[in-house]
Amino acid sequence: MTRPPAYPTPEGPTPESSSELRALLGALSERFGDGLQAIILYGSCLRSGDLTEGLVDLYALVEPTPRSEPRAFLRIAGRILPPNVYYLEASSGEQTVRCKYAVLSLAQFERGTSARWFQSYLWGRFAQPVKVVWAQNATIAARLDAAFFRAGETLLRRSLPALPAEGRVDDLWQAALALSYGTELRAEQQGRSAELVAQGRAFFTAMTEALQPRLADLLQIYTADDGSLLYRAQVPRRARRIAPLLWGLRRVQGKALSLTRLVKALFTFEGGLDYIAWKLTRHSGQVVEIPDRVRRRPLVHIWGFCWQLYRRGVFR
Repeated sequence: MTRPPAYPTPEGPTPESSSELRALLGALSERFGDGLQAIILYGSCLRSGDLTEGLVDLYALVEPTPRSEPRAFLRIAGRILPPNVYYLEASSGEQTVRCKYAVLSLAQFERGTSARWFQSYLWGRFAQPVKVVWAQNATIAARLDAAFFRAGETLLRRSLPALPAEGRVDDLWQAALALSYGTELRAEQQGRSAELVAQGRAFFTAMTEALQPRLADLLQIYTADDGSLLYRAQVPRRARRIAPLLWGLRRVQGKALSLTRLVKALFTFEGGLDYIAWKLTRHSGQVVEIPDRVRRRPLVHIWGFCWQLYRRGVFR
């Protein structure tokens, strides 16, 4: 299977244009040394180009050594349920730039963005606009490009059986991303996937055109009279029958894993409880405050607290 010739890299800051990003890259390089393989920028700061608003979202691909995580039990946890998530801040002139960075190996990343993972946690996330802001060498950069294309292909192959047989390509990506989002505990309001596709329309159009040869057995695309890009899918009946069951299993499993990752982050993410409260408040529109009992004994009380938030509709 041939990789498309060029990954449709979105617009956004680069190390050459952003002192804030260079400060974070320097701090991560100091943290991991020669074990650092690549750094990927994604999320709201990539879309806005403003690295000083909120937390920058990064993925750090590293060699899995004791330097990457000195605590053995967290290294094991990172292998069983990647990624581990950490907090970092760095000085850039008179400003402090802050990020949360997820850590996993290149091999884990390649596996998680392919059809070898049942869950959409990685292949759903990395089918969206992202940017490799640093790579150890050209070989690793090429492997990441290939992984991003596999993520997009996996998302579409697993979503199309659950979606209408034809329609607009924009609607196809909106619905596919909505299926992926539905497998996690998320605070964003309904319509988030439509907003992302509208912001990244050029990216998703280019991604669809690049992936079409890989999906020729399943998907055809063509241009309508008004210039919009349309699709037509040929999905076997059996695949359509079992698609609701498979996505239902992903939702149940994915939400359970999201909660497990949340608990794991209590050990890796400095100020994790306050960050969770801030993010839930920001995305849900409801004020979220961490009770004292949760701060004192998070492993005991976080479960009931999350259930209360779920019942309030803070996340879905």
